[in-house]
Amino acid sequence: MNTFKSTLMLVALMLFLVFIGERIGGENGMLIAFAISVAMNFTAYFFSDKIALKMYRAQPVTREQMPRAYEVVERLAAKDGIPMPKIYMIPSESPNAFATGRNPQHASVAVTHGILGLLDDEELEGVLAHELGHVKNRDILTSSIAATLAGAITLIARMGYWAEMFGYGGGGGRRGRGGGLTGLLMLIVAPIAASLIQLAISRSREYEADATGAHTTGNPYALASALQKLEDYSKRVPLQATASTAHLFIIAPLIGGGVGSLFSTHPPTKERIRRLIGRDLV
Repeated sequence: MNTFKSTLMLVALMLFLVFIGERIGGENGMLIAFAISVAMNFTAYFFSDKIALKMYRAQPVTREQMPRAYEVVERLAAKDGIPMPKIYMIPSESPNAFATGRNPQHASVAVTHGILGLLDDEELEGVLAHELGHVKNRDILTSSIAATLAGAITLIARMGYWAEMFGYGGGGGRRGRGGGLTGLLMLIVAPIAASLIQLAISRSREYEADATGAHTTGNPYALASALQKLEDYSKRVPLQATASTAHLFIIAPLIGGGVGSLFSTHPPTKERIRRLIGRDLV
């Protein structure tokens, strides 16, 4: 069911992208938009994990270099019935972690240096079980494609704005006085629509990865405790992250309140904890 929902969302994004292309340049614009989406999806499928890891200067580590995390991931992967992912270290004191890759056979788990010093063994196990939950549930590919399509829609919307401003909308003919206003609305609305769909995918997947991780370890309290620690400490030592990759992390690098929470890539940590243990942490 989750895969079905994600597929529907991604198909809707693709159709929206093609619609914008047709609105800008008629049939030719539609074909160009489709070609852009295919190219970006190809890049997302094969290279999104490498791009994300390089962006955060993550370095591969061996069992000898990081035995504590390596042994936990190895044991949990065997329990989940998935291949052992590659392990990476991010040189940051802000505690966080993420999983990436196109499928369980090509997955990577990255942890920051700070998370190893902050969490005890059970809490670290809970976090790594959460990340392997993303791998097992194949969330890592879904979130990458959603992010790429959102970027494509933003790009096409900007192209549409300038095309209509200069009178090239609708297959080459001028649309009249309303064209510039239509282009402006596309520039504003399209990226918001793309981002909201992307974030809806990300939020639901966080709840599911929490549940999968807690089921794997049999210790939901440890993950709940880890989430609270990560939430508190990451506010004091924030991780410098980009908006396009914030959804990858177990705790969003920047979580705002009020209107900002609408665009948060993660559900509220308190709600995640309540779903795990049925109450707030004391």
